[in-house]
Amino acid sequence: MDKLITAQLVVLIVGTMFAWGNFIKELVAWRSKKVCVEGCAPGINPLKTPCFYGAIVFSAALVLHVLIMQG
Repeated sequence: MDKLITAQLVVLIVGTMFAWGNFIKELVAWRSKKVCVEGCAPGINPLKTPCFYGAIVFSAALVLHVLIMQG
């Protein structure tokens, strides 16, 4: 069971970093009035893209995992 919990933690950490990295890349491009063609929705406000919502969900899952493991 410890291996499964550790694997879940790693997936959540990597997923959170990846999601926020994509969001930040989109935000920087949007703020400098450029189009991020690799992003979720090029040219749209980054706060309205699936990347932003995915980053929030991954972050919430990571926080919940850490809280559950501490309790």
